[in-house]
Amino acid sequence: MTEDKRKPLKEIYMENAINWSKRATCHRKSVGGILVLEGRTIMSGFCGAPSGLPHCTDEGVGCLIQVRDGRESCMRTLHCEPAMISFAAKEGIAVDGSELYITLSPCYECAKLLINSGIKAVYYLEGYSGADGIKILEEAGIHCEQIDLNQTKE
Repeated sequence: MTEDKRKPLKEIYMENAINWSKRATCHRKSVGGILVLEGRTIMSGFCGAPSGLPHCTDEGVGCLIQVRDGRESCMRTLHCEPAMISFAAKEGIAVDGSELYITLSPCYECAKLLINSGIKAVYYLEGYSGADGIKILEEAGIHCEQIDLNQTKE
């Protein structure tokens, strides 16, 4: 049997999430992600305004900043996770049992949504400020793993 020299799927999935982050429409943070079920991408998305509403990047619009829980937040932007899950629900695409690959680990509110949606694993590139999202995911038995695309292969 020959050695498989192909790029690992985790890296390919994360690179796809990075590509989707390039469509994000908030100046504050560009986040992209994909949901994978049984080795197939079933949903992709990015952060931005809800459908039909103006985006932060639209001319003359900008971010709508409010301070919540001591942190500044853009209220115009829907995080990547609820954007993907709500679109999947709208289209009748089941996400139960899927894995999330995302460029930024989930915040606490998004983590709760992931738990109730049946996501079984979260792979992320960088950590969100505060680890409370990862903590509740792990408490719920969801596998969480930070992916380092710069690590050297042996």
